[in-house]
Amino acid sequence: MKIFELKKNLYNYIENLKNNKKTIGFIPTMGALHQGHMALVKASLNRDDITVVSIFINPTQFDNPEDLINYPKTFEQDLLLLKSLSDEIIVFYPNAKDFYDGKIESQQFDFDGLEHEMEGKFRQGHFNGVGTVVKKLFEAVRPDRAYFGEKDFQQLQIIKKLVEKEKMSIEIIPIPIYREEDGLAMSSRNRRLSVKHRMAAPYIYETLKQANRLFKHAEINEVKDFVKRRFQENSSLDLEYFEIADEKTLKPTKKKVEGNKYRGFIVVFAGEIRLIDNIALY
Repeated sequence: MKIFELKKNLYNYIENLKNNKKTIGFIPTMGALHQGHMALVKASLNRDDITVVSIFINPTQFDNPEDLINYPKTFEQDLLLLKSLSDEIIVFYPNAKDFYDGKIESQQFDFDGLEHEMEGKFRQGHFNGVGTVVKKLFEAVRPDRAYFGEKDFQQLQIIKKLVEKEKMSIEIIPIPIYREEDGLAMSSRNRRLSVKHRMAAPYIYETLKQANRLFKHAEINEVKDFVKRRFQENSSLDLEYFEIADEKTLKPTKKKVEGNKYRGFIVVFAGEIRLIDNIALY
């Protein structure tokens, strides 16, 4: 397993691989790896000649400084997890000063309005931070394919738009949400849940599944009201928002249009821990 800390060294190593016609798969992460991340890594190992995983807790995408401070840092355990899949994985583990060339700040992006919906309303500047770090990572790694989980579906659509606007020849591969046995979407934040809130958290996915069943025959406002009532009945979880949006534009929808694809997006606080999830609605 090769570990690179400097962009320049990684760039030169990748350049040699590309000159030898090797295909590069890339999984950007912020560490605290779990089996959801491993699903992305396995997809690349099965398809690409070379798999690169970045582990970088990006300061520019945290609107809450305490979230950055408290984000789990488990580098040694992350390496062991990656080695359990393959010893040939390349790990990019940059420090912020080198990565940002000494100036840690976000670039401003126009994602055709995707950045203003849902998470964009609740986390100011978040998607500028995401766009900045992913663009820089793509420039350093120059992958043929990059793999992203559908749990962060809005982020996935933003990354697709970034690649389109920056005219990058990178294929973005979405990977379905990887869930715990009880349905909770896997997330690095889950390890910070108290026992009480961890026991309560599967309620989120149960609610999404019920909302999907209701969506088949009910109006959108009825589905949204149902979800709100569900969380009013649960004292352990606080609903921040539930939105039904068009999958492509991410704009909230009030009325179904035949042929459009819709998805339900939810954010819930379990104590101080903010959990996100989503589900395709049929």
